[in-house]
Amino acid sequence: MIVGLSNPKNKYHNTRHNIGSWYIYSLAKNFNTLLKKEKKFFGFVASIDIYSNNIRLFIPNIFMNINGSAIYKIASFYNINLNEILIAHDDLDLESGQSKLKYSYGHSGHNGLRSIINIFNKKINFYRFRIGIGRPKNKKDISSFVLSAPTTTEIDLINISIQYAIKETLILLSNTS
Repeated sequence: MIVGLSNPKNKYHNTRHNIGSWYIYSLAKNFNTLLKKEKKFFGFVASIDIYSNNIRLFIPNIFMNINGSAIYKIASFYNINLNEILIAHDDLDLESGQSKLKYSYGHSGHNGLRSIINIFNKKINFYRFRIGIGRPKNKKDISSFVLSAPTTTEIDLINISIQYAIKETLILLSNTS
């Protein structure tokens, strides 16, 4: 399963904190599929086939700090382990235009990742794409920064990093088939 962390779509779709959902929408578009709202999972779901791997795409449509509950619900339903999930999320420690694939345990202060780790209640490594959004100059501004829209220049850079992340996803999945 590939998950893009987010806050509720209607209010927060264009914000930096929803970059993970941007990645999922771009991935779905690359495979000519649409995500459908699935109330029982509290989010948007699609299935794609990559190198003979049936991959579920998922975007939680609940608040970031409780994304873990929606992810756990769909993962349990389909018997998907945490180490079989790729999480895409925004990252303050990377500049816009940068993305990195990481396989480890930990949340680095990200509330969505913290929620996932707490709900799954396991100290287990999992894959994640850290998609850079940069950091505000003042630490006190982090909340308003992540919940605001990026500039046009940042959007262009973020879209480049999302396309890079999609290419890396295909490479990663080609090695697991």
